[in-house]
Amino acid sequence: MVTPTLLVQQGANPSADFFVRPYLRNMNAAVTEAHLHNPPPLSAPFAEVVFVRYLTPAWCKWVEQHRSHIGQLVFFMDDDLFDLRAHTGLPLRYRYKLWKMALRYKGWLQRMQAELWVSTPWLAEKYASWSPVVLQPQSPYVRSTPQKTLFYHGSASHGAEFEWLYPVFEQVLEQDASLSVELIGSQAVRKQFAALPRVHVLHPMNWPAYQALLARPGRTIGLAPLLNNHFNAARAPTKFFDITQAGAVGIYADHPVYRSLVRHEHNGLLLPMEQQAWVNAILRLSANEQARQAMWEQARNSSLPLLRGGSGWGLF
Repeated sequence: MVTPTLLVQQGANPSADFFVRPYLRNMNAAVTEAHLHNPPPLSAPFAEVVFVRYLTPAWCKWVEQHRSHIGQLVFFMDDDLFDLRAHTGLPLRYRYKLWKMALRYKGWLQRMQAELWVSTPWLAEKYASWSPVVLQPQSPYVRSTPQKTLFYHGSASHGAEFEWLYPVFEQVLEQDASLSVELIGSQAVRKQFAALPRVHVLHPMNWPAYQALLARPGRTIGLAPLLNNHFNAARAPTKFFDITQAGAVGIYADHPVYRSLVRHEHNGLLLPMEQQAWVNAILRLSANEQARQAMWEQARNSSLPLLRGGSGWGLF
């Protein structure tokens, strides 16, 4: 049985993806991953334990308890984390993070006989007494899955719709690695969806900026959920034009607002506000480029006389 390498990092990050993962892959290492802020494993022999940039007291304690079962202890850095002078001019909060999670562990790492991996010859020369290993950057995008953008451009008046969509996004992102989500929302929306992978939250913007955003290519499926309440009853179906202008096919709430424009499976989908129905429809559309293209063309044809503007959703 191959003894694994334990990679410890503060969530997915470019430092590991550009440097550490390719190096370990080239070494044919069997990698097990752990999050820096999760509890360490109860026990295990490891050929290597590699910390990416940061440490915590809990992990230091774990290393001390299991050092005899760790073949090689490694710390990787791609910034000058161990020199307080190099942090001059950085934001105070970030300087404190560097001290708390990296700088104060320099002596401890040396006592634990850790190997230092660095990203540049400059860092290797500065810390030459540690005999660092310089890792060469490699593209993390070679193995990336091409992405299709699923988007919802809501506004501050769509808080209930954002909440309703969360489990929908959770399921489709888990089941379809080719989907990413684009939202327009506040800092609260950003926090709300922070736990989900491949979610990008754009700041609200003015109308000309939003029109330019829609004119940029790359969007695949647009969502227009609409919960049945008094405020939504007064809305117009302008979301249809926004989604079509973005070059995407739309999934719309089966609501009087959209029934006047959307013909189900002709120029979009009309669905009841049932989350599993939306999950299933998103996954089907994602897998069927031909159906998406046909419905988008019908949507474009039916909206051409009016498709000179948009709704302004996502502006406020």
